[in-house]
Amino acid sequence: MEFKDYYDILGVKPEASEAEIKAAYRKLARQYHPDKNKDAGAEDKFKAVNEANEVLRDKEKRRAYDQVRAGGYRGGEQFRPPPGFGQGQGFDGDMGDGDFSDFFESLFGRGGGGARGQPRPRRGRDVQASVQIDLQTAFDGGRTRVAMHDGHGGERVLEVKIPAGIQPGQVIRLSGQGQPGSAGGPGGDLLLEVGVRDDARFKLDGRNVLHVLAIAPWEAALGATVPVPTLAGAVDLRIPAGSQSGKKLRLKGRGMPGATPGDQLVELSIRTPPAADDKQRKAYEALHKHFADFDPRA
Repeated sequence: MEFKDYYDILGVKPEASEAEIKAAYRKLARQYHPDKNKDAGAEDKFKAVNEANEVLRDKEKRRAYDQVRAGGYRGGEQFRPPPGFGQGQGFDGDMGDGDFSDFFESLFGRGGGGARGQPRPRRGRDVQASVQIDLQTAFDGGRTRVAMHDGHGGERVLEVKIPAGIQPGQVIRLSGQGQPGSAGGPGGDLLLEVGVRDDARFKLDGRNVLHVLAIAPWEAALGATVPVPTLAGAVDLRIPAGSQSGKKLRLKGRGMPGATPGDQLVELSIRTPPAADDKQRKAYEALHKHFADFDPRA
């Protein structure tokens, strides 16, 4: 059989941290998931990625694998496991829902060992999916429903709790809602990656929120106090006299909630009213005379 270089499969270095391994696995699992990628070979790559993650995410399996890899083996080389390797080390209790390579099973067993003729219970595989929510729900928290296909033409609807202040790209784990286990084993988990839909009023930048506020020329020139929307409701904002378009004012703590709440940045945009009749045109002409020395392009 061929030696499997699990680090190479995930595209990480042998000294990679748990977080780096998790990130690499999620990226590749999304890329090669059979529901999204119909290219030839994508399913085999998806299985290889799952197998690599199954070993490297588990400290004991990773330590044992590293001992074997230290023998100088490289991916694709012929491999014969050391005699007795993995026996009695407890590797066959929670190895996912089967479908592993001969290389994996030669190291960690096949998950057997129950009563004669009875397979050992196995945990189901984790399933990755995504959920889209609006910005207000991300701010407030709440609940949303997610429809999941069961692989047999059916569908189940799950109600998902959204924590307040969740960020795009964060993952919500639903225990036991992944693939069913076998032989009475527990189900895997459902990993939901959160996406936040675009909002007409606000733009999200980390935990900060940006809002473009339209103001009149006289409000910018003379200063004013005007209402400005926030995700928690409207508040009054003081516009300093002499403000220009593009100036940003900060509303402390009015961004996304968290251990350190974000701020809301209010960008001013001066809007000029149209000269719709003679009276309004004369008003602009008088203004021009009063500010004859003003050059907006200077």
